[in-house]
Amino acid sequence: MNARADLLALDADTLAALANRGLVKRAARELDSGAGASVSLDAAGEVTAAFPDGSRAALPAGVPLEAGTCSCPAPGVCRHLVGLVLAYQTQAQAQAQPQSASESSSESDSAPGAEAPAPPPEPELPWSPAEFDDAALLAAFGRPALAAARRAWERGVRVTVQRMDAAHPAPSVELPSCTVRFPVPRSLNFALSGATAARHGELVTLAVWAFRAADEDGTPSGSARTAGGPKRADAGTAAATADRAQPAPATATATATATATATAAVAALTEELLRTGTARTGPVLLAQLARVEAELAAVSAHWPAAAAAELRVQLAAYADRDTRHDPDRVAELLVELRARLRAADRALALGTGESAVTQLRRTRLVALGCRVSAGRGGAERCTELYLAQPDAGIALVLRKRWAVPEGRPGTGAELAGRRLLGHSVRALAGSNLVSESVSRSAGRAVTVERGRIASTSVTPLGDAWASLPAPLLLHDAAARLRALGGRPPRPVRPRIEAENAHVLAVAEVGPLGYDPARQRLEAVLRDPAGTEVRLSAEHDVLCPGRIDALAAALESGTVTHVSGLLRPEAGRPVLDPLAVRTAAGPVHPDLAAETDPHPFTALPPAAADPLAAALTAARTALAELARTGLDAALPHQLAPAAAALRRTGLRTAAALLDALAADPSPDRWTDAALHLLTALDLHREEARP
Repeated sequence: MNARADLLALDADTLAALANRGLVKRAARELDSGAGASVSLDAAGEVTAAFPDGSRAALPAGVPLEAGTCSCPAPGVCRHLVGLVLAYQTQAQAQAQPQSASESSSESDSAPGAEAPAPPPEPELPWSPAEFDDAALLAAFGRPALAAARRAWERGVRVTVQRMDAAHPAPSVELPSCTVRFPVPRSLNFALSGATAARHGELVTLAVWAFRAADEDGTPSGSARTAGGPKRADAGTAAATADRAQPAPATATATATATATATAAVAALTEELLRTGTARTGPVLLAQLARVEAELAAVSAHWPAAAAAELRVQLAAYADRDTRHDPDRVAELLVELRARLRAADRALALGTGESAVTQLRRTRLVALGCRVSAGRGGAERCTELYLAQPDAGIALVLRKRWAVPEGRPGTGAELAGRRLLGHSVRALAGSNLVSESVSRSAGRAVTVERGRIASTSVTPLGDAWASLPAPLLLHDAAARLRALGGRPPRPVRPRIEAENAHVLAVAEVGPLGYDPARQRLEAVLRDPAGTEVRLSAEHDVLCPGRIDALAAALESGTVTHVSGLLRPEAGRPVLDPLAVRTAAGPVHPDLAAETDPHPFTALPPAAADPLAAALTAARTALAELARTGLDAALPHQLAPAAAALRRTGLRTAAALLDALAADPSPDRWTDAALHLLTALDLHREEARP
């Protein structure tokens, strides 16, 4: 009987994902101390283990680790099953060493005096999960899992396929609800999804089909695309006919009809808002907007539903004279809602392939820091805890809103002591969380189920940042920005929370400077690849200690990592910091108490940018038209903005404003606004000074 190659391929990280890190460490300690198991392999490939404490465990061939058996009373994957794997690996290595030594001795005898080094082990050839056929998927996960996967595939699924290469030893697929990895070559039993057992088979099946479609189309690794959809419902999925006798609860035709009805309601409502003006929005329109939001959510059009919810908050803030109202943001949301209806890739633009909520199995999260903001006219504060999910290689957000008692400032330093999940916000912002009660939304927002806080453990952060996988941990920020190039325009891009949250490894910290006009602290960081990253942090009255705490941490001389939100600006990477890792531990600027002002070197004023000024003025003019209404628009309102665009050479943008002035219709407004907003985004990201 051949050795169990699947068990030999399991490393400590994969075992920790299948069980938990504590069990792996305990089993390893028992093995090192001589209290490990004695194992044997029978002709059928079943590994059995006998432990000194009298427990006996067995793991047959062709089953996942949780399907193994053990005589101990612990449920699920116990330390004995983990110990079985470790003991088997140790025994296999011990048996291989004498054989290698014998071969080396034989070669030496045949060639006296010649040094014959042992041949290096053959590297694992690149392989693709597309090798699994639907019969293997059916045998591994069953008919219900494949039926659920087929229904999701017919709706269209946004996927990012990462093939096996030197930087990615395990092929993986990023799905909307989780990331599926295949750490053990040619094995479905040890595929990792992070989802609960109820959805694991469905998600692994989708990942296999995504690899199959990517290999057929030649899609490059790391490229986001929509796989499946009505036109490709049966492509590469022979098992699509496996459950024809069991009709789906909602047919593709009914889903398409409901989606068309909801999107038509969005088009009609945004057209009415543009014609009458958002300044005239009353309770009736707000109720209609809430109803449209619910209809979009019901058909899993998550991205326009989220935009409609944000637009409703903005319009309500205007009615309440709340400072959160931003007319430019209102214009951006109206553009987004209308642009998503025009997109060629509807599944990507609407988010119909996303799962609204995904319950995760036992999950380890690494805190990246905290951001504090205001809400509801100053009566609320919001803390956003950014959390890395190392197994999936993505960042998530845990959001909590707090009521601020009258007369209390509600600063970040005060919120740092508030209790969340049984711990202070400050403790959570610098911790590792292991939880069995985590759910994530389509937009990667995290919730923890009430009444299950005891199933969440919190430990100090330690050196967890240094072991984060790419792209969470960046050693070359410029390479990350290049990888993000070619994304769709922001109005039709998926609404992903914390999409740009990363940890930057810092090799050098440059001098600090302060711009008093914009109340902004800036510094130059250099990553290990030599890329210069501009750190930029603005003063916030809610976080009066932010700037001084950040400056003190950067000048400590012991900075190893900085977490933050990365963005391109003028062709260079810019980091908005969340936390700083120093020799003394993590520093959270938003939660810092106010101290004596730090002395800074004043930065020179920023150079004028006529292109950005012209584009911004045109955007403001369009936002004002949306506020007052197109029915009351006058041609001369757009003339100054069009003239400024023409002076800077932006003739197409100027022509779109001229066309809108001649025909102030919602479609003309959308054409101009979409062009201007995309041009402004690209100019800010790529134009060098």
